[in-house]
Amino acid sequence: MMPRKLPPHVEPNRVKGKVYLYFRRGKGARTRLPDDVSSEEFKEAYAAALAGDVAAKKEKRPGLVEGTIAFAIASYMRSSAYTEIRDSSKKGYATRIEILRTKHGHRTLSGLTQERIEQKILAPYHDRPGQRLSLLKMLRIIIKHCIGKPWGLKFDPSKGIKRPKTKEIRAWTDGEIERFEKRWPIGTQQRLAFALTLFTGQRRSDVHRMTWTDISGSTISVTQQKTEAKLRIALHDDLRGVLAVTPRQHAVILPTAYGAGRTVDGYSRWMRDAITAAGLPLECQPHGLRKAAGRRLADVGCSAHEIMSVLGLKTLAEAERYTREADQNRLSISAITKLQGQKANKDTQTAPAEFGEIANKKGKSEC
Repeated sequence: MMPRKLPPHVEPNRVKGKVYLYFRRGKGARTRLPDDVSSEEFKEAYAAALAGDVAAKKEKRPGLVEGTIAFAIASYMRSSAYTEIRDSSKKGYATRIEILRTKHGHRTLSGLTQERIEQKILAPYHDRPGQRLSLLKMLRIIIKHCIGKPWGLKFDPSKGIKRPKTKEIRAWTDGEIERFEKRWPIGTQQRLAFALTLFTGQRRSDVHRMTWTDISGSTISVTQQKTEAKLRIALHDDLRGVLAVTPRQHAVILPTAYGAGRTVDGYSRWMRDAITAAGLPLECQPHGLRKAAGRRLADVGCSAHEIMSVLGLKTLAEAERYTREADQNRLSISAITKLQGQKANKDTQTAPAEFGEIANKKGKSEC
């Protein structure tokens, strides 16, 4: 099924009822792409077409002027700080680097001040805090590379710029989890993806790559793409039940309908559709299941170190956020329960006597 939104510069062309996909930037030449957007073949062909297009643009670009943002970007991309990062990180950087290069590459590093960065570079994203934060992070990476260079900077001109407040992805509630399970029963691919995420607590970038060979006995092995942490996680009984009825049709546990592995973007769109079909709000994002896993671990009394061992968190502070929230919830319930108990005891001690008892205390009745 054709996704609602195609990648940048990909155009559909319908011929006799069949849709063909092409890569084309502006009025440039068209390059034929594989039909399945979620396949590895499409991903590779798209990356090659994009790289070829960028290379062609570089050939046409005039010589870089030393001391400009464009010059700094070129220097950074030749450095080990860039060449040694993972390909997934490079892919994430690509859009932000291109924005800085095409829209602000002419600006001189010496002319950068906190005010100019905020007004000239970040201001267009005032209503998009997530994009504003991403661009600020990328700019700071470039600035850090420039500090101390003969043509670079002596200090960070972005220091003092406050991080924009972004809406944090929240954990799913137990009610939302039940609604998803009701819509997607055991035996569906959507329930399998849901269970893998909720009961291992892993990111979508790791879940979509899980293979059957990762499972050994009662555990599953994960090498996190983001942190490169190597984990072995015990299989929850509920997850074992879902896996038991799943046919092994491919090396990966969650193949596409065409029997191929999924890309992380294709997997995310597919899960988004499943969440929408379950009638859940837009705030319920796939990553929220990872947070729900952390919340549930904390709610049953797991320590911060136990939570770290499952989620693969790097710092104790990240895990303690879950335990603090769980502790706050438990302590607030305990506090209110004690308060209500104190009030109940007081009410019992000060309860008014019955009318007959009052009369007896005053003396005999006049009857």
